[in-house]
Amino acid sequence: MTLSLDQAMDQLRALAEPGRAEQMAAYHKQTREVIGIPNPATNDLTKTWRQTLTVYERVTLASELWKTDIFEARLAASKVLTQARLRPDEAAWELIQSWVPDFDSWAIADHACMAGQKRLVADPSRLEQVETWTTSDHMWTRRAALVITLPWTKQNFPKPHELEARDRILGWAAGYVDDHDWFIQKAVAWWLRDLSKHDADRTRAFLETYSERMKPFARKEAARHLPA
Repeated sequence: MTLSLDQAMDQLRALAEPGRAEQMAAYHKQTREVIGIPNPATNDLTKTWRQTLTVYERVTLASELWKTDIFEARLAASKVLTQARLRPDEAAWELIQSWVPDFDSWAIADHACMAGQKRLVADPSRLEQVETWTTSDHMWTRRAALVITLPWTKQNFPKPHELEARDRILGWAAGYVDDHDWFIQKAVAWWLRDLSKHDADRTRAFLETYSERMKPFARKEAARHLPA
């Protein structure tokens, strides 16, 4: 089965709810077009696309959807590539990377990063490419380096190479603590908060060293799940 961009957009627009576009545009602070589609509806549609399209067709469709610069189309582009088993996946990874400089909204960035997380877990050597994002002049690119690596916060019994990656990413976070942009501070706190559920010792050690340089809200969020 093939699916053209026009067909895909028709299917997306058919899911719009009256009055929802204005609410979503305000909430997400969007100046781009917002169609007004509930997230579960987009999930269901993109699940169907994943089940019926080849990997090549999914990558092609994702690229075309992203280029429309429509809010839900960019979310759908990300969702159609959010899959653990995707072979071959080099084209998908390259496409996701190409989107990063376009990030300007947390919802779009986070959905794209969720797709990217699957590709990083599939091939952790790609962390080398992600590390280059940490010195970008583009705030959303720097933030993406932490959001896309959240899977490394979640192992209860990490293998040596997973611990090495965890410490590496904590080093990136340490380099961010003096950046007081709200989104960067939130990303650091998010990474530490998730890590604290699985590795309280490393989280405490980070906070003991860097918490005074973090924004108060970030310190509080990072420590929220630490055992007393």
